[in-house]
Amino acid sequence: MDARAILSRLRRGEHLTPAEIGWFADGLASDAVSDAQAGAFAMAMCLSPRTEEERIALTLAMRDSGTVLDWDLPGPVLDKHSTGGVGDCVSLLLAPAMAALGTFVPMVSGRGLGHTGGTLDKLESIPGLSTEIDEDRFRAITAEAGCAIVAASEHTAPADRRLYAVRDVTSTVESIDLICASILSKKLAAGLDALVLDVKVGSGAFMKTMEDAVDLAEALVDTANGAGCPSSALITDMNQPCVPAVGNALEVMEVMEALTCGDTGGLLCDLTGDLGGEMLRLAGMADTRAEGAEMVLQVIASGAAAERFGRMVSAMGGPGDFVDRWRDRLGSARVIQAVPAPEAGYLSAIDGEMLGNAVVRLGGGRMRSGDRIDPSVGLSDIALLGDPVDAGAPLAIIHADSDKAAEHAADVLSRAFTVSPDVPDLPPTVYRSVG
Repeated sequence: MDARAILSRLRRGEHLTPAEIGWFADGLASDAVSDAQAGAFAMAMCLSPRTEEERIALTLAMRDSGTVLDWDLPGPVLDKHSTGGVGDCVSLLLAPAMAALGTFVPMVSGRGLGHTGGTLDKLESIPGLSTEIDEDRFRAITAEAGCAIVAASEHTAPADRRLYAVRDVTSTVESIDLICASILSKKLAAGLDALVLDVKVGSGAFMKTMEDAVDLAEALVDTANGAGCPSSALITDMNQPCVPAVGNALEVMEVMEALTCGDTGGLLCDLTGDLGGEMLRLAGMADTRAEGAEMVLQVIASGAAAERFGRMVSAMGGPGDFVDRWRDRLGSARVIQAVPAPEAGYLSAIDGEMLGNAVVRLGGGRMRSGDRIDPSVGLSDIALLGDPVDAGAPLAIIHADSDKAAEHAADVLSRAFTVSPDVPDLPPTVYRSVG
């Protein structure tokens, strides 16, 4: 068995055996497979979609190319994964809420990708906090706080890390087979009892159409279940941000408002309740998603979730008094500027991708790998779909490091909002469930 023979079979459109897929994954992790061969493999997967059995085999092989955790904890080990969106800070609220309910959430998360923000970048806007945690510390924080949100270590699915870097430069990111294997190999390496997938659809998501979102959700659920992890997916709306803010510290502020004010209204809490309720249903702790959602919202309103969040932040190097003093601890931008409404009416559409790209250009994301992020920049007070607006009233507030950056963002964002004379139909939070 060698790379050339496997690539030859792929070129001829033949199916691969689990042994061949496992050999190739091991070769990616050990460098026995060259970058050129990895690129050819990725391109072949894009041009010739695989069977469900092959996708499952690739997921398991990439998972097993590194460390796979197991746990001895007094509750189920659960997680949630989002396919990415703008203003999506649900993980920061959901993980401590689930911990307060007696589950354990060892969340291996990612940084910003394209126009979408990254959970790790948001969390690291808290002074002193580091998401680069070794395995022993990861285990200890998860056991003590009930949740830990960390970066993947070099020992987590190294075959995927190698293949993803090649996919990024060979225009082979979009393969559903490779997307599923990449997402799930890292999640399943965390030793989960169940996984809920949040598949975003809309202007701020990677999946713009319902058809694409359903295809991805079904592939993810079938692959995860086939790999032995009970899973389901919710297809959720991303035609507007989950919170009225986009940007790392600004989104953390929205999460802290939800954790500390006792008010569980709004899109963020609605979505957190739905996803957490589904996690509890999969774990057998609730009969229905709606029953589980009520449990999640109760621990947010009571302050129990905030206490868990504070424990996690302190254990990861952040301030011990962050929950009480978060307004003093998060940085603020030097320039504040409004984006005025061009006319009176109702906000009928938001170009979420344009919002995300504007924040990246403000310095809140990376234009190139290795770029430093300014956690204080972004957008706040973003109007919601259906809101009535007056001509000249702010549709969003820009937080920038300079007047020039703010002016450029204002020019771009003037095209991101659509105001119409009639009240629009509002999208649901959750379109449908899969699995």
